[in-house]
Amino acid sequence: MGKYWNEEIECMDREQMKALQSERLVKQVRHVWDNVPYYREKMKEKGVTPDDIKGIEDLHKLPFLSKADLRDSYPYGLLAKPLSECVRIHSTSGTTGKRVVAFYTQNDVDMWEDCCARAITAVGGTKEDVCQVCYGYGLFTGGLGLHGGSHKAGCLTLPMSSGSTERQIQFMMDLQSTILCCTPSYAAYIGETIHKMGYTPDDLKLKAGIFGAEPWTEEMRKQIEESLGIKAYDIYGLTELSGPGVAFECECQNGMHINEDNFIAEIIDPDTGEVLPEGSKGELVFTSITKEAFPMIRYRTRDICVLSREKCGCGRTLVKMAKPMGRSDDMLIIRGVNVFPSQIETVLMKMSNASPNYQIEVGRENNTDTFVIKVELTDGMFNDTIRSIEELERKISQDMLSVLGIKAKIKLVEPNSIPRSEGKAVRVIDTRKLID
Repeated sequence: MGKYWNEEIECMDREQMKALQSERLVKQVRHVWDNVPYYREKMKEKGVTPDDIKGIEDLHKLPFLSKADLRDSYPYGLLAKPLSECVRIHSTSGTTGKRVVAFYTQNDVDMWEDCCARAITAVGGTKEDVCQVCYGYGLFTGGLGLHGGSHKAGCLTLPMSSGSTERQIQFMMDLQSTILCCTPSYAAYIGETIHKMGYTPDDLKLKAGIFGAEPWTEEMRKQIEESLGIKAYDIYGLTELSGPGVAFECECQNGMHINEDNFIAEIIDPDTGEVLPEGSKGELVFTSITKEAFPMIRYRTRDICVLSREKCGCGRTLVKMAKPMGRSDDMLIIRGVNVFPSQIETVLMKMSNASPNYQIEVGRENNTDTFVIKVELTDGMFNDTIRSIEELERKISQDMLSVLGIKAKIKLVEPNSIPRSEGKAVRVIDTRKLID
């Protein structure tokens, strides 16, 4: 049996959990109807009122929310509490430069930190541990989410944020960190750097790592575990739902337990919206049933995965989600950042001397994502001076960084050199092996 942060919830009988979810769903639908005009109109369009929702068996009657809805209602259109009752904002990038802004009451923060404390406890975290948080802090949810969960679990918390790898390693060794929280690619890089510095896993006190925010394979898990001498655990979350901690991996390392007392999960057919039977592969949809300020009802994540209620060796009864197997939209996750081809188009359309014809090349070298954007020059610009071309390259690179929040290598190519297609243009070449 594993260790639990909240055994009553994590091991709750299925019928009890359904009753709890139903009670909270009914209350949440009423809350959203009363306080979010945008969603109330969507319910009216579908011919649904709060009186039609008696429990989770009625969840399918409610309309979906999508990233487009969040963009259309930016910034306050989905806010369900007065700003005076909100204590925090987090944000993620959107498809056109607009951001998804998520609001939190103090109760929302407490709930989120509780979910992260469950994840830390599931990997063996206690008040005897030193938890080094190397996710980015700020608007990104990773840092503060695991930071708060570490506090709740009673760990000594090192709020390192990302970067400064040699300093990370110095603190890791001097303060004898036992749990590492960061992206899997950064964990792999830390492992490589430790070996380059002449150390081995025996020089560390690390025992576990909680890694998320980007896709990673079982092969990568094994490499990280060997290079750091730890067990590596997955974690899942979305800013729209709170952040990391929506689901977490236990000691069995064969799927992530969803915190069902806070989030109801469904699998739907991405084309028809039909709810699929348990065990089917489809698009993951979440309903947040305890979030006050920014509740999401039937939010389409676009992640493709499978849910399973098979008995878990850890003793938890929470449903498990498999590692996402891809997406039903065109979003890429590169070094933990959401990137949409439409964002790149937006930048290029503003350039008079660069063509909007482009191609994205994503690969992986030494467990780190590579990100190259090929951009065609216009006929006139191709005959210009090398200095002018280099200046344009720098300008595009800076604008891309500003919009995407991640640095890309810009490669300017001659006119008409990127292949055309009679059908949908092949904009993305992703050579990463993300699923084993």
